[in-house]
This record gives sequence, C-alpha cells and structure tokens, in this order.
Amino acid sequence: MRWSDPRGGGGRSRTTAPRHRGAGGGGTVAHTPTRRGGGSPFPPIAEYGFLSDCETNCLVAPSGNVEWMCVPRPDAPSVFGAVLDRSAGGFRFGPDRTFIPAGRRYLPGTNVLETTWQTPTGWLIVTDCLVVGRWHRTHRRSKTHRRTPGDWDADHVLLRLARCEHGDVDLSLVCEPNFDYGRSPESWCYEGDDYSTGVISHAGPDADPSAGVSLRLRTDLRLGFDGRRALARTTLREGDTAFVALTWRAEDPLLPADYRHACAAVESTTEFWRQWLSRGRFPDHPWRRHLQRSALALKGLTYAPTGALLAAATTSLPETPHGERNWDYRYSWIRDSTFALWGLYTLGLDHEADDFFSFIADVAEHADDIQVMYRVGGEPRIDEEILGHLSGYDGATPVRVGNAAAEQRQHDVWGVILDSVYLHTRSRDYLSERLWTVLVRLVEAAATHWREPDRGMWEVRGKPQHFTASKMLCWVALDRGRQLAQMRGDYTTAERWRGIAQEIHADVLANGVDHRGVFTQYYGSTALDASVLLMPLLGFLPPTDDRVKATVLAVADELTVDGLVLRYRTDETDDGAEGEEGAFLICSFWLVSALVEIGEVTRARQLCERLLSLASPLDLYAEEIDPADGRHLGNFPQAFTHLALINAVMYVIGAEGGDSHPQPSYAG
Repeated sequence: MRWSDPRGGGGRSRTTAPRHRGAGGGGTVAHTPTRRGGGSPFPPIAEYGFLSDCETNCLVAPSGNVEWMCVPRPDAPSVFGAVLDRSAGGFRFGPDRTFIPAGRRYLPGTNVLETTWQTPTGWLIVTDCLVVGRWHRTHRRSKTHRRTPGDWDADHVLLRLARCEHGDVDLSLVCEPNFDYGRSPESWCYEGDDYSTGVISHAGPDADPSAGVSLRLRTDLRLGFDGRRALARTTLREGDTAFVALTWRAEDPLLPADYRHACAAVESTTEFWRQWLSRGRFPDHPWRRHLQRSALALKGLTYAPTGALLAAATTSLPETPHGERNWDYRYSWIRDSTFALWGLYTLGLDHEADDFFSFIADVAEHADDIQVMYRVGGEPRIDEEILGHLSGYDGATPVRVGNAAAEQRQHDVWGVILDSVYLHTRSRDYLSERLWTVLVRLVEAAATHWREPDRGMWEVRGKPQHFTASKMLCWVALDRGRQLAQMRGDYTTAERWRGIAQEIHADVLANGVDHRGVFTQYYGSTALDASVLLMPLLGFLPPTDDRVKATVLAVADELTVDGLVLRYRTDETDDGAEGEEGAFLICSFWLVSALVEIGEVTRARQLCERLLSLASPLDLYAEEIDPADGRHLGNFPQAFTHLALINAVMYVIGAEGGDSHPQPSYAG
C-alpha cells in the first residue's frame, strides 16, 4: 500500500533547510521549553502544545496560555487568537508572575498535556485536556454526526487542573475571549448566585444568527469580571488543588461540579486516548514513540462527526519569518486521502481510515467537479479573506482565513481519489455500486483534461504549467481505474483506460525528463521539484529504473539545504508569492522512502534519524524548518508531515529486517 501526494495550503512555496539540531520530545520525559531571542512576544511555533477532542482543538503556549481555539468547529472563527495577535484573546491558568515552566509532557499514550512549574516558593502541576467521555447522546441523534457513532464522544469542555506539589504557589486565572478572530470583544456576567460560574456570548451575524457562540466558565475559585476578562487568583499550599472548565456546549453543558468530578473527566479522557492507541499495530522499535505521537496527532486532527482530516489546526502561521506566505490549513485536502489511508491502515487504525474514506466518498458523490479541499463538514465554499486588523504571528502578514486554492484546477486530485479508492477496496475487497458511477466520472475527467496545464500539487498562484507530477497522477487515475474495472469484470472499460494510461505514461517519459535523465518540475523546465519523488512510491516506474535513481539522487544532492529537501527553488518557480520558505519536512520524509526504494538504505536511515531529531519538544511537527536557526515554520501541527513520517519510518524499519515494509498501492 502506498502514497498519493502532497498539499500546499493556498500557495505553498519552496524550501530552505535547517541546521542540525536535536529536539527531543513527548513520551514519559518532560521537556524544558526554549526561548528564541530577539524579544518577540510570540512563543516559537514548535513550543505549542496541541489538545483535541476530535471535534475541537487548541494550542497551549509554554506560558500556560491557550492562544488558539475555534469553536464549535476547527474551521469556525477563533475565540482565542493570541497566536495571530496578542490582543485577539487567550486563556491562561498557571502560577502568577512565572511564565517559563520547568517541563512539559503528554501523559504517555494521550493528548493530555501536563506542565510542571517551579516558582520561588513552590512547585505546581497543571493538567490540560479537551474532555472526551462516553457517548452521551442517548435521547436524540446528533445534528452533526454522519459517521457511525462509537463508544466515546467529545464533551465540548476545555478542562484545566492545578495541584500544588510542594511549598505554596500563587495561582492566577485569566480567561479573555475575543470572538470572531479578535473583532468582537464581549463582556462576562455571572450565572447563578455565587462566584463559580460566568457566561459570555457573541451573537452571530444577521445573515446567520445560528453562528453565535456562548462560553460558560466554571471553577472552584472565586471569579471576578472586568469586561471581557474573567479573573481569579488564590494561593495554593502543598496538596491544595483547583480546576477551571470552559464549555461552548449550548444544551446540557457537561461541566464538572467540583475537583473530584474534574479528575474523573481527565481519567476518562486518558482512558479514551490509551484505549484508542492500543488498537493500533506499532512495531517494537525505538522509533515507536514517533509513530504513536504521529498517530495521536492525526487522530486529534480528525473531525469525528464527518471523518474529515484537517491539514493543520491553524491559519496563517508563516512559512517565511515575517513574510506573506501565510495560508489557512483548517480544511480537509483531498490530496491527503491516499497518505492518510495508507498510514492509518498500516498502523491498524481501520476505523479512522474508513471514516475518512467515507468523507471523501460523500464529497465526491455530491459534487459536479471535485475540489482540492472542503470544509470539515464537507461544504465546498471556502472564501478567502484577509484580516487586516490582526498583526500576524511575529509580524507576518497578511493573516488569511479561507483558502482561494479551493477554486484552482489541480489535475492530481483525480489520481489521489482513485488511488484512495483502490487502497480501500483492496483492504475491504468491496466497492459500492453508488461509488463506481462517481469513479467513472473522475477517471473520464482525467482522461479528458490530462493534456491541459494546471496549478500543480503545490497550488502555485502563478502561471499554470504542465507539471510532471500532475501528469503522473492523471496516469494514476487511469491505472487505478483500470484495475478497479477489472475487479468488477468490466474488461472493455479496463482496456480502454489502459490505453489512455499508456498514452499518458509515454508523454511523461517523452516530455518530463531532462537531458540527464532526471524528471523535472514541468515540461520544458530544467528545475527540480520534490513531487517527482512520488514516482517510485506510486509505481509510475520501478525503483530499478535508471531515471528514477537519477531523479532521487538529484533531489538529494541538488534540491537540499544542509541535507533537507526543498519543494522547489522559488527563484525558478512562479508561485505567485514573494520571499523564501523553510525546508519542507514532508519532502524530506519522501526522500527517506524514495532512498529506501532505490536501495540507499543507510542514507535513508541517517536522514530519517536527522528528521526525527528535529521534532518539537512534544514530538510534533509544523510544515517546514527554517534553515537559519532550525525553528519550525508554517501551520501546526501539520497532518501531512506526520503522515509522511509514518510512511518513512515504516519503510526504514521494513528495509532493515522488520515486518513493517509497506506494499505499493499498485501491487496486485
């Protein structure tokens, strides 16, 4: 089983790469945050912790401040947006006047974050999670779930617990939402007769009042309000505890009544994540923790009601420091589907793979033409807007919401869907009749349009070109369609599609290769592009082919900075944006897999070890690495990077004698 291709969120661009630096992560060891110099008030992207309940997610800064959260869906407007502007809302719960923790970790096997603080007078542990409990919709069906309900469901509660372990600690709570990406500050008011609960509400626009949001805050501290700020403070002594819970659930809010109930909610959430992870198949190997953390990140990036997989949790985290390469990735890219299915099936996480496949099938069945991406509910409209009132992460503007790349013509999408269906059909030995009619339409679209230029898988905003990878993926559409037709016994259609696939194949070999026998970015170009690394992974040519070997080695030697792979060189590619990028991590992981394919296993392992050392302190990855100082760049955490990591790690383990070496999707 294998791959399909990359995504660029609305115009991604090239890469440069980082200096070798070690960054440990995750597991059972707490890691000490680092602080980048220069006086920026924004934490390094890699220092954020990621929480999820598989319907909502958020980012927690090392200071204990929740700096990004959108409710009720991850593609909704933010209520906490400090990651994009320090005045756009945040929620801090931690020691007063101490902002650098002693260490942070995920509880092993979970997305529950634990932060340890040392103050001048004592030690404090804060535990954060988005609560997941047992399925509770017993009286009526969910309005959002389209997938088969499981045993667990999101409680729609952000829960934060504090416990003083030694001495005494001054504890501070500041919850300051700023609705609609920081454009709509509201005011808190009390709910009830005591100081424990507050409510703050934002009405939706006149055109859609249902888009309004109400937040309810409950704590065992004494709340005070100052406009949009909810405040509490106390001194905890050894053994003392406190909790605060925030919900956006309008009906029957599942807020804990006291600290004991709050602890039970954390235990339930811990049980959910560990039970889920135990379903997976992970090799007994030193790299297992990287596979497990990637699996947990991917699960956290799913939207359980529909099965959609988010590209990332955020928008507009810059690919270029202080630059304009800022895109919104809070949507589900069709391009991720083959990689996601391959990774999830390989790790034994079949339920998630099936749900994502169902999401892809839903949008394909009901669309006249397949888009590159969809909202997490399957909605096709993703209008792009610039939020000029936000300063941007560390001054990087513009800040964008929505993604105009949804309207681009990208020919690889047909091959991605057909490869996904083929992977799914081989794993299930079943192809529904309703889906077959959709697939016929998609294969015929590839057959009709493959000769035309497009924007390519990197979603460039410059002139359309005859991108080599796009042509290759049109071949994938015809090739996988041909094999599916054969499975159905439709040999006439299979033979016709075989002929078109052969025509595309010959055209790529005639026009997509330079004088050195190296595949190039687009026809007539001499520029390299990391997307051609997919050729052996998708079975376009066998890894023993001299052109494949030459291409993989050319990318490894010529399209890298400090050993890390660029997507392409921006001075050779009209991508419609200014400035440089960081090194694309997915491309470097692709190179690991491609090196294994051509027999360069030692080189592949060395590169894989290097990439794993570049993980964030919590074993997460953004999209890119800055070549100058090794910091993470782009939206975070990035699903595509984690998917490519899974593939690369399993390739290396298998090549070195493990039982995890994947089989290509084109294998019979």
